Amino acid sequence: MSNQQTVTLQQEFGRALGEILTRVSAFAECRGERAIAIAYSGGLDSSALLHLAQGWAQEQGARLFAFHIHHGISLNADDWLAHCAASCTQQGVQFAARRVDLAEARKNGTEEAARNARYSALGALCREHGVELLLTAHHQDDQAETVLLQLLRGSGVAGLSGMDVANAAPDLLAHPTLIMGRPLLGVSRERLAAFVAAEGIAYVNDESNADTRYARNALRHEVMPAIAALFPGFAGRFARAAQHAQSAQRLLVDLAAQDLAGCLDGACISIPALKLLSDDRMDNVLRYWFGSRGVRMPSTAWLAEMRHQLLDAKADAQLCVAHADCNIRRHRDRIYLTTKHRIDPEEFAPQTFRWNGDSEIAFPQYGGTLLIEAAAPGIPADWLREQHLSLGYRSGGERIKLAQNRPTKSLKHLCQALDIPAWERETLIIVRTVAQALYASGVGMDCHHMDGDGLLFRWRIDTV
Repeated sequence: MSNQQTVTLQQEFGRALGEILTRVSAFAECRGERAIAIAYSGGLDSSALLHLAQGWAQEQGARLFAFHIHHGISLNADDWLAHCAASCTQQGVQFAARRVDLAEARKNGTEEAARNARYSALGALCREHGVELLLTAHHQDDQAETVLLQLLRGSGVAGLSGMDVANAAPDLLAHPTLIMGRPLLGVSRERLAAFVAAEGIAYVNDESNADTRYARNALRHEVMPAIAALFPGFAGRFARAAQHAQSAQRLLVDLAAQDLAGCLDGACISIPALKLLSDDRMDNVLRYWFGSRGVRMPSTAWLAEMRHQLLDAKADAQLCVAHADCNIRRHRDRIYLTTKHRIDPEEFAPQTFRWNGDSEIAFPQYGGTLLIEAAAPGIPADWLREQHLSLGYRSGGERIKLAQNRPTKSLKHLCQALDIPAWERETLIIVRTVAQALYASGVGMDCHHMDGDGLLFRWRIDTV
């Protein structure tokens, strides 16, 4: 690689990093200096990234960290750690490493376990050092591999979008605000190898990269060379295809957001509104809804079956479709996402308590807090202090009078009138005296003891 080619690569890196920085809401401040970090394995790609980032940081007056994750899988792992530490010392880059144990995670596959553990540890190191931007050395060939791998898996537009130049991944990184940037995504591995050779940059070789039992390695060593022989420069065209897919995915997200706004009924989805959409738009908005609620994306076949069950059921059906992360329920022409872990009210004994003037009382066993607020009309404070109270789930047979001009009715009747779904009725919070129910969450206060200024109860859910 000539000097001009080296300068060109450095300029491309600077422009790409500049674009990434525009996506970072707050470029991290660490001891008064802007801070970025790179994921540094010691291999060719990350060694090139370290060299480029170090030059950029010197020019910009930014603080640069290099984070290394020690998996302990290879017999050479300790040597790689020592190499990375020495390289950073030589270049004046602050270095930190973390060891991860894959013994428990290997049951899910070593490749996936190592990836998850690596990113989680990188996120932890970024939190520890006040870093809000983490750079990785993914390049154009990696992007081509990703697109091809997703194509072989039968992925949709989102999968074929490959890797974005910058994105947040709070679940993967275990970090809510960290941005992961890929400034080398437009650079081929061939150019990176030429740059490393021209600059005399030392790096290590991970022998596992030659193990074709792993899907990516099989593509890299057996499939990609065959494609390259027939279609030279295909990696760049795959990268462009990924950009087109990213554009299409953004349009799908925009459409889903508009459709969801028209379908939402509180926290639920209105089935009549959903039915106005085509099947494709229904699937698009349901996937978007799942993603916005932190639910993993279902397969196309599962989504179609779920849609069929929910939309074709009778209006009064109490339908529940199981998902790995939640339950999807139908109730009176609405679709609900509910917790998968069912609470058995019989396992919770009512908790007795006395009111001593507190504005709120926490009940961690029930996942919430009872709020006591001034109101008119309300329960007289002096009377309430004298009562032996209890809080628990409904046990059946409770009756409540909601207003002086209304009759006393069973809690079951009131729940039906208020359209409270059946699965929520089991875990309504009831506050009782020895003689009667005073309050039911989601329903209201019993009015028998209300007279003038007083107090009302309100239940606040603190945990799900």
